[in-house]
Amino acid sequence: MGTLPRRPLRRAGRKSTTREPIIQEPEAYDPQRSEGFEPEATRREASVTESSRANRGWWDRNADEYQSEHGGFLGDDRFVWGPEGLDEAEAELLGPPAELKGRQILEIGAGAAQCARWLAAQGARPVALDLSHRQLQHALRIGGALPLVCADAGALPFADGSFDLACSAYGALPFVADPRLVLREVRRVLRPGGRFVFSVTHPIRWAFPDEPGPEGLSVSASYFDRTPYVEQDERGHAVYVEHHRTLGDRVRDIVASGFRLVDLVEPEWPAWNTAEWGGWSPLRGNLIPGTAIFVCERD
Repeated sequence: MGTLPRRPLRRAGRKSTTREPIIQEPEAYDPQRSEGFEPEATRREASVTESSRANRGWWDRNADEYQSEHGGFLGDDRFVWGPEGLDEAEAELLGPPAELKGRQILEIGAGAAQCARWLAAQGARPVALDLSHRQLQHALRIGGALPLVCADAGALPFADGSFDLACSAYGALPFVADPRLVLREVRRVLRPGGRFVFSVTHPIRWAFPDEPGPEGLSVSASYFDRTPYVEQDERGHAVYVEHHRTLGDRVRDIVASGFRLVDLVEPEWPAWNTAEWGGWSPLRGNLIPGTAIFVCERD
């Protein structure tokens, strides 16, 4: 099993001339610690703590390359739900853009905060949160008067009922060992009636090789094998972790965390999108779903 379409970096933009957004400094780490070796890919268990530590370090080390590689696809201020290119301006999964004005919205796993930037352009009041300090530095580089917070999605540093809406485009949920911990935290910070929309790799993709060509069209693993995908260093320490949940698991996690599932969107691959992104491609996208988007509401 390969990796997800990691959140991209955009073209360099002008810096904001408004007050500096707030960034909480992450715990210290050595960015050179994992260089000089080829990580070993394996399938093994990984705890909440190990997953969080590994993925914070991975995104801090790889944010520059990731943003440089994928920035042209996402742009600086678009809200794209996944590699298919489904745009929130058209999908309206958070609601009609005209109704977002004045809404307090939390973006989880914001990366360079392009989704939050689009929300701000609609008149919303977004907060962009990410585990990676380096990703948020790219948000600062692009600019915009956006509050930025560096924190773990499993321990959101906000009071109960702080937000009207929450969203996450391939952020946090694929990388955490306990998705219910995140979902319950999101529910806690939402006001009654609040909506949470999140996208992840479609669970069926775990049964196929993560390849964009014909070799990625044959089942190679059990869909029901929930053992995490781990890349580890020479000491056996995880440097990247990705967790698999079946479609049924995702639904049960949502319901058990106090949400009501309103919709499940499986975007089709559009004819205009000729890009390949990791294991995502027009060839595979026209045959099997690549992204699952869950639309949830807090009653």
